[in-house]
Amino acid sequence: MSESRICCPCLYRCIFEYETPRSVIIRSRKVGSFNRFIQLAILGYIIGWVLVWQKGYQEFDSIISSVTTKVKGIAVTNDSHLGFRVWDVADYVIPPQEELSFFVMTNLIMTRDQIQAQCPEVPDDSSKCTSDSNCTAGFSDVHSSGIQTGRCVNFNETVRTCEVQAWCPLEINGVNDSEPALLKAADNFTVLIKNNIRYPKFNFNKRNILPNISSTYLKTCIFNRQTDPYCPIFRLGDIVHEAGEDFQKMAVEGGVMGIQIRWDCDLDKSDSKCVPTYTFRRLDNKNPNNNVAPGYNFRFAKYYKTPDGVESRTLIKAYGIRFDVMVFGRAGKFNIIPTLINVGSGLALLGLATVLCDCIVLYCMKKRNFYREKKYKFVDDFDLVSGDQRSSFD
Repeated sequence: MSESRICCPCLYRCIFEYETPRSVIIRSRKVGSFNRFIQLAILGYIIGWVLVWQKGYQEFDSIISSVTTKVKGIAVTNDSHLGFRVWDVADYVIPPQEELSFFVMTNLIMTRDQIQAQCPEVPDDSSKCTSDSNCTAGFSDVHSSGIQTGRCVNFNETVRTCEVQAWCPLEINGVNDSEPALLKAADNFTVLIKNNIRYPKFNFNKRNILPNISSTYLKTCIFNRQTDPYCPIFRLGDIVHEAGEDFQKMAVEGGVMGIQIRWDCDLDKSDSKCVPTYTFRRLDNKNPNNNVAPGYNFRFAKYYKTPDGVESRTLIKAYGIRFDVMVFGRAGKFNIIPTLINVGSGLALLGLATVLCDCIVLYCMKKRNFYREKKYKFVDDFDLVSGDQRSSFD
């Protein structure tokens, strides 16, 4: 019975009580100064961060981009393996076109006049032998150059290896695996990067060959961050140097470079203000403490037919630098809807100042009990419970 007496007044209070804000003016230097400080901080956040820095008055769109590249340059080599040779763009850009990247060969191992035949396997722990019993006919694995014939033959005067059916003679690693790289002149090669962008929401199109760039200027300019920051022709050595790398060291075993093009455009301003910025960085691992499988290389072959109809090929293991072109960007333009949303949500934060000041006044100050009496007032419009029950709550 006692429990029902307690629950009924609580239920009545929950259903029939109504709370309305009451304004209490507190003349206090501490509380007033704190309140104004919080309000100014919130207004500074709304104006400085939301509207000015984050451009909360704009709507935004992501970039759509296409990239094409054209490399130019001539190199001359004269060594004991390849002799005198002139290299042009068709020799060292492999393949001629890639999506958002291009590869420039800087070093190579070339094995000429390979034909299908039997020859000694390159020596390693699994291919060395002393007799035919060490070789298994038909055996091969992922590291083999071909299929074993089951014979143990002389690789040279001191080493014997299992014979394989393969493209012979086999490639000998390390022929050009030393400094300097064969195509050390590649640091003077240039690349023209043509980048077209679009922001579909705003129907805005532009390219990195800006309207003020003439054909005469394009034939002579080279990108320089101080003198020619918008020239779309880049010297390969400058790209690697700006990334903090040594081109000649990188050219020996190859690597991967990133060319980053950023378009951040404020379309409330003139179109001429929407221009690209270029940055460069190395993308592959160069940690000296984790130097397993360094650099970048791959193999390809050129096939021929001898006069007597025998197929032959020239195998090339190409080392070089792959340049990945990455385009980023965002465009913004004034729109009333995000403006109202950001301003409204920011102004709602002004209520935080009142909450904080109430906490200080009601719980932290010496006169907190006095302020609590002034802030809260109870008014009964009708008797919720009997007089006896009411007195039990007094």
